[in-house]
Amino acid sequence: MKTSLSRRSFALGTLGLIGCGTANAQDVAGKAPATPPPPPKAVSKTICFVGGYTKHAPAGGAGNGEGIAVFEMDRQSGVLTPVTTFTDIASPSFITLSHDKRFLYALSEIDDFNKDGDGSVTAFAVDRKTGSLKKLNAVSSGGAVPAHLSVHHSGRYVLVANYMGGSVGVIPIRPDGSLGPATDVVHNSGPRQPERAADNPQGNFAVSDHSGSHPHMIQSDPSGRFVIADDAGLDRVYVWTLNLQTGKLVPAKVPYYDMTPGSAPRHFQFNRSGKLMYNLCEQDSKIVVSAFDPQTGAINNLQSVSTVTSHFRGSTLAAEILISADDRFVYASNRLGDSLAVFKVGEDGTLTLQDEAWMHADYGRAMMFDPSGNFLFCANQRSDAVTSFRVDKSSGQLGFTENFTPVGSPTTFAFMDTEV
Repeated sequence: MKTSLSRRSFALGTLGLIGCGTANAQDVAGKAPATPPPPPKAVSKTICFVGGYTKHAPAGGAGNGEGIAVFEMDRQSGVLTPVTTFTDIASPSFITLSHDKRFLYALSEIDDFNKDGDGSVTAFAVDRKTGSLKKLNAVSSGGAVPAHLSVHHSGRYVLVANYMGGSVGVIPIRPDGSLGPATDVVHNSGPRQPERAADNPQGNFAVSDHSGSHPHMIQSDPSGRFVIADDAGLDRVYVWTLNLQTGKLVPAKVPYYDMTPGSAPRHFQFNRSGKLMYNLCEQDSKIVVSAFDPQTGAINNLQSVSTVTSHFRGSTLAAEILISADDRFVYASNRLGDSLAVFKVGEDGTLTLQDEAWMHADYGRAMMFDPSGNFLFCANQRSDAVTSFRVDKSSGQLGFTENFTPVGSPTTFAFMDTEV
């Protein structure tokens, strides 16, 4: 909701300030001058980074992007104004910032880094005033066609999921923000799963690749005690601990949890306590709500809920999941169906679908809130555009801003607040 001052309120406020100034001048007559007020703090601005597919990508993944596009976001309207584009990178389909926002890490969803059949991860230094990027170095991701990366809770490692490589990698972060060679690469294996889940939405002809292991996301839990990975090919959720000294992954007491065969677990979110996990499954477009034990890494499923309304019929593939900063609402994007699902979180953490918003574009993949949480942005890969929605924090509802930002084949976001 916008708050604005009427012209009358502004005038009355201004007169009040003038009156206060006059009174102060009379009060200090014949006295020592009053201490001047401190100068106003520098005005914060918001930088938005957008990555996506360039022409340098595996067959079927090539796109219209040029690299990592940098925008400044208007904090009142959500409008994105182009600043620059960093083009010296191939298909940065997922990006993330370091915890202190000094560095940006981007994977390249390719399979020919240094001709070794792997993808790559590139480190950048970030200019905190302008958002411009300075390339530091690039290293192998430890497998072909990486799909997701994150910075470990400790800030000492980048974790990467190699979709076609069937592996997850641990890459150390050097003191200057650059990356070292992987300290660990783990390959998953398991039985072949069906292309479609038994609870597949009616009329959904879309399939997920279950030809083998396809890790789609890797991230530490909020405590940093565990590392979790969604494997969309094996329909499993893997759990490890990370030895911070050696950079090696160690399987948890229960090393993995089986999901519904064919469901393709893709991305997950934790609530602030780290005791509730929301896992988005791609193929059957379901969110699985689970209790997570931060002490043992144990996962116990509580609920499975559809991301499409009961009247929906047709093909869809769920893509991204977000949770509001206050844990009251969960959002999910549906590709092909071109919708954004809005869920209310109950007292027990379970979800109730309360709204479905049109993306106003085609094949929305990534979603992200701006730092204030006032806007939700959606990367629409096949429409070559970013759309945005104003978030009503009291109800969770989304209002389309009617803002379209042209970006070639967008798939990922990163935001940061800085000072002018």
